[in-house]
Order: sequence, then structure tokens, then C-alpha cells
Amino acid sequence: MATVARLRSVVLDCPDPRELAVFYAAVGGGTPVEEDPDWVVLQVPAGPRLAFQRAPGYTPPDWPRADHGSQQFHLDFDAGGTWEEVDAAEEKVLALGARVLDREDDRNKDFRVYADPAGHPFCLCRIEQP
Repeated sequence: MATVARLRSVVLDCPDPRELAVFYAAVGGGTPVEEDPDWVVLQVPAGPRLAFQRAPGYTPPDWPRADHGSQQFHLDFDAGGTWEEVDAAEEKVLALGARVLDREDDRNKDFRVYADPAGHPFCLCRIEQP
């Protein structure tokens, strides 16, 4: 089947595009490029282009609600194949300004859920390597 278009960016609304781009650059790599104060782009190495746009009156999603203010999407990051690697990644994202949203029964789910500094959910996943 022929495609209609290629995915260019995943865009996150936020109160401070530069701050959020710097956070995700520290998590997944890349260098933020500020195209203007309201729009910052991050090309993640071997990954998607993330863009961050200023949204006046921004309200973060309420996780895990499925009604008003629901999570629209989230980002998954491969944090390694062992829980020690996930623990080390968790330490780093918390130091960068993330906060824990859900660690309940995480070892049976193979992921942990966090909020970035603007409140968007993202996961650190334990991905066993073959």
C-alpha cells in the first residue's frame, strides 16, 4: 500500500519549549534547535524528530484518566534489558526533573511511568535483548 505522507515530527504542547527540549535531549540524545522562542526541534539520534511548541494556558494531562484531560499519547524509551539499567535511568530522569506517575507492580509490567517537567507521561521500559 502506498503511503500518503511521511511522519515529520511528534509535537508536544508545553509552557516552555526550550526547557522541555533540553529535558528530552538529556533523556534520548540530540541537540535542541530553537527555531523561535515558541518552537524548538530535537532530532533524536536514530529516532523521531520531536518538536515542542509553546501553548498559552497549557494544562498537562491527568494520568491515567480516560475522561476529561485524558492522556493523548506518551513516549516509550528503551532503558535497557535489566532492572539495574532501568533503575539507573530512573535516577537520571528524576534528577532532570521528571516525577514518578506509576511504579506499582512495575516488575510484572516491564515499564515505569513518569511525567516530564511539563506533565506529559513517558515510560522507561525494560526491553530484554535476544
